[in-house]
Amino acid sequence: MSRAEANDQAVFFDRDGTVSEEVGYMYDVSLYRVFPWTGPAIRRINERGMKVLLATNQSGVARGYFTERMVRRVHDRLREEITRARGVLDGAYFCPHLPDSDCGCRKPNPGMLLRARDELGIDLADSFMVGDRYLDVRTGHAAGTRTVLVLTGNGREELERHRNADVQPDFVARDLTEAVDFILAEQ
Repeated sequence: MSRAEANDQAVFFDRDGTVSEEVGYMYDVSLYRVFPWTGPAIRRINERGMKVLLATNQSGVARGYFTERMVRRVHDRLREEITRARGVLDGAYFCPHLPDSDCGCRKPNPGMLLRARDELGIDLADSFMVGDRYLDVRTGHAAGTRTVLVLTGNGREELERHRNADVQPDFVARDLTEAVDFILAEQ
């Protein structure tokens, strides 16, 4: 299916540790390193007609470590890397709030996914959330998506720490490439 025939399915990705290296608070765009397999993996999703969206917590904004402008610059850098691989990032959502804030957009709350659903006409039940933390798995479950935990970033430690958690991912993938293999096989 081509992008012109796009449907209402989406794959939501966490940012740090999932599509790029985990480096802590991203206060400077020069620190940002996209995994080499990210662009090709996203292109494969694009070719299937699914939307590709980013959903990331960025509490460094509320902490005063960096600005929303810096978050957008990092996302522009990610778009550049994806474009080099002939892929497209359809949207980037981020929560700038502190963990103890009472906002509905901070993962594991599903606010970013619900907003994307409303803005882009996404069928969450036929979509996926991919991340390297159980926070992402809980977010996907709260929104009604299927979920994939990648073992990059914090994934291995998270899998071990939450092995007996009540909410588990639908699939555990070595990296984004294997996650996309699973997602496309499910279509």
